Order: sequence, then structure tokens, then C-alpha cells
Amino acid sequence: MTKNRNIFLIGPLGAGKSTIGRYLAQQLNMEFFDSDFEIEKRTGADIGWVFDVEGENGFRIREEKIIEELTKKNGIVLATGGGSIQSQKNRNCLSSNGTVVYLKTTIEKQLSRTKRDKKRPFIQQYKGESLYNALKKLAKERNPLYEQISDFIIPTDSQSAKVIVNQIISSIEDI
Repeated sequence: MTKNRNIFLIGPLGAGKSTIGRYLAQQLNMEFFDSDFEIEKRTGADIGWVFDVEGENGFRIREEKIIEELTKKNGIVLATGGGSIQSQKNRNCLSSNGTVVYLKTTIEKQLSRTKRDKKRPFIQQYKGESLYNALKKLAKERNPLYEQISDFIIPTDSQSAKVIVNQIISSIEDI
């Protein structure tokens, strides 16, 4: 049933989109894509470099192209970047081409999961309390957009990836 249906994972950084997406794709025998990884693969540079050289606007243009392309595929699991839903074009592509699952997490859990992360350009800009405030501001802006286009909301704070993947599969099979 899920074979020809795309599953798109949205949510803030540190929600577990990539980890859960890989495991979900494996369990469903589907192809997995991560929009940030696809950008890195095609530019030959990491996301931080793209942000440094092209700025956030340049990155978002690349992200729109990747998401438009990937959402046209069939039978994939796609983990999106946390800010991808800020684009109306991305929201339209995601909501019209598959099942959208919002992986919801708290700011405290985001901080805990990303404290050692050196790759995310967003985190590198902030330290300590200012990172908390920045994540809080992003949550206020983005959470309503995640909710707006999601078919399901799955909390990721206190459950293992395996349990979350089983919840996603169960929710999709109930459609």
C-alpha cells in the first residue's frame, strides 16, 4: 500500500527526520532521500559552504529545485530541511505529492540532540542561551506551517526511532 505513496518528513532540526527517514525507508523497502544531502551531493560542498557563499536565499533556491524534483518521484521517503516549509512552493509540492509527517520535538530536545553538531550552519551562529532563543523564534514561525501541511503529527521526544517508525507505518496504513 505504501509502495507507490511518497512519505515526506518535516519538522525542526533535531527532530530525527534523517534518522527516522532512513529506518522508515528500510522497513518499507523504499528509496530514501535527504534534501540537504542532495544539495551537498550536487554542489560538491557542505551546507555550511553553500550558506557562506550563496547566503540563505541561494540555499533556499537550491532547496526548492531539489524538493520539486524529488516530490515527483514515486515510492520514496524524503527527509526535508527544517526551513524548507517556509517556501509556499515547497509546501505545495510536499502536500500534493505524498503523505506529510510532522516529526514534532521540543526546543530542549533539539538542543540536546544537536549540542555536538558541527555541520549545521544555523547552530554555528549561536551559543547557549541565544541558540535557545533562536530555536524558540523559529518554532513560533515554523510550527504553524508544519501543522498546516501535515497529515500526521508524531512526537519524537521520548520514543525510539523504531517506535516512531511503527507509528508512522500504522498511521499511513489507516488512511
